[in-house]
Amino acid sequence: MRLSRTLPRSLAGQLFAMQALLVAAVVAGCAFFAYASGRAQAEETADRQVRAAALAMAGSPSVREAIRTPNPTAVLQPYAERVRADTGITFVTIMDPNRVRWTHPHASEIGRTFIGNTAPALRGETFTETYTGTLGPSIRVVTPIRDGGRIVGLVSAGITVDRVSNQVREQLGALGMAAGAALALGGLGTYVINARLRRHTHGMNARELGRMHDYHEAALHAVREGLLMLDGQRRIALINDAGRELLGLAPGSVGRKVDELALPPPLTGALLASEPRVDEVHLTSDRVIVLNTSPVVGGEKRGTVVTLRDHTELQALSGELDSERGFTQALRSQAHEAANRLHTVVSLIELGRVEEAVDFATAELELAQVLTDRVVGAVAEPVLAALLLGKAAQANERGVELVLAEDSLIDDGALPPALAPRDLVTVLGNLIDNAVDAASETGAGGGGVPVPAQRGATRPRVTVTALTDDGELLLRVADTGPGVGPDDVDEVFRRGWTTHGADRGLGLALVRQAVLRNGGTVVLGRGRDGGAEFTVRLPLTGRPAQAVRA
Repeated sequence: MRLSRTLPRSLAGQLFAMQALLVAAVVAGCAFFAYASGRAQAEETADRQVRAAALAMAGSPSVREAIRTPNPTAVLQPYAERVRADTGITFVTIMDPNRVRWTHPHASEIGRTFIGNTAPALRGETFTETYTGTLGPSIRVVTPIRDGGRIVGLVSAGITVDRVSNQVREQLGALGMAAGAALALGGLGTYVINARLRRHTHGMNARELGRMHDYHEAALHAVREGLLMLDGQRRIALINDAGRELLGLAPGSVGRKVDELALPPPLTGALLASEPRVDEVHLTSDRVIVLNTSPVVGGEKRGTVVTLRDHTELQALSGELDSERGFTQALRSQAHEAANRLHTVVSLIELGRVEEAVDFATAELELAQVLTDRVVGAVAEPVLAALLLGKAAQANERGVELVLAEDSLIDDGALPPALAPRDLVTVLGNLIDNAVDAASETGAGGGGVPVPAQRGATRPRVTVTALTDDGELLLRVADTGPGVGPDDVDEVFRRGWTTHGADRGLGLALVRQAVLRNGGTVVLGRGRDGGAEFTVRLPLTGRPAQAVRA
């Protein structure tokens, strides 16, 4: 999108203009260099050609014999013209030491004085010069003719500068065609490259691209959701600060492949998947995140855009809400049961059976108070005590008896502030819910107030142990359910594992996450009653996280 009509041309257009000028300058420079070197080469070739002809004629015996005759021109003129025609040079002039011509291409010039320098040749030297004579500027060579020890004449052979220039111009035509082809090819290549660049930059100029980059960086760091972009090879092309925090990645993770990040396998599989993912819940070592993926497609698969939302707090609040809803249902049911019992007491009184009414009411009150007294006496931590009482009411509604083990004991203030109450609720609450589900499968539901172990041995039962021992908080939950099969022992803590249908299987995964976050361990075994037994140990002082064991 163009921001303003007054902005300069696009970046691709600017680069095209610059590259076209650069190609033109390079081609022009190469052409000039080729022209200059070609002219120098032509002049050098002409010099060698006339030098060879002059020296050959000066050393010819027939030339020396003709000089000895009374009329040298009669013999030398035809000879010189024949040499000139055979070699393609412009002129051949043979003269006496006094510079009087014996030969010349123009017969009228024979007998006249040679125009040019001869002094070096009279000293016995062969030299080259560019001089303007009767035929115009020429490149000429002058060399002496020796007879014995005497210089008896001089030979001058030359090519006019115009002829050299004509040869260069002929070469320049071919050079111009090559330069034009190079310029056209360079321009075409530049246009193709810049057309591709224009598509990638959407016709924006450098200022627009810089402004977009600034907005991009500001938005990337301001967004609180995690943003992750993967290329076609499933490497991280871009990730913001929130994304690194949610996934627990180091700052130098850009460019790394997803399968090299040591993420949980389900999360890695979701990031590697080619199909879109919508609001999938995944667990890392210390967070619950909601993942959405969308492929980037533009004629070919370009990569994937991933958004991540932190669902940890919301999941904890959702668990607390579920617990509150369960408490509400249990209170409603207990109120219904209390109304029934009250009606029973009133009816007994109306029938005049007062003593039986008193005994019935007293017995029901004692049964309701037994577990409360047991929990409050053994567990002085208010959060755990309230959780146990609430879960006992919920279990009772499902016909399951919740029993607190005799050796349970947690003194007031025994738990450190670093051990978050919310994590305790997550761990113990989910373990009890899982145990109640398992125990309720082995017996029929029932009503009534929860009773201690010695009063309800025949009912499905969940036994909870909570105590502090040797610097650790021990939480153990055992049930009378069918237990966990050997094939499922390694899978129970994986998100999605469940025996109760779709949209379940998150509780035990949250338990493991909370345990690891607090540096503890969780062990799955078989209890004395034949069902599953989960044992959690949490250090009362900070320790490194331990692996989950089964």
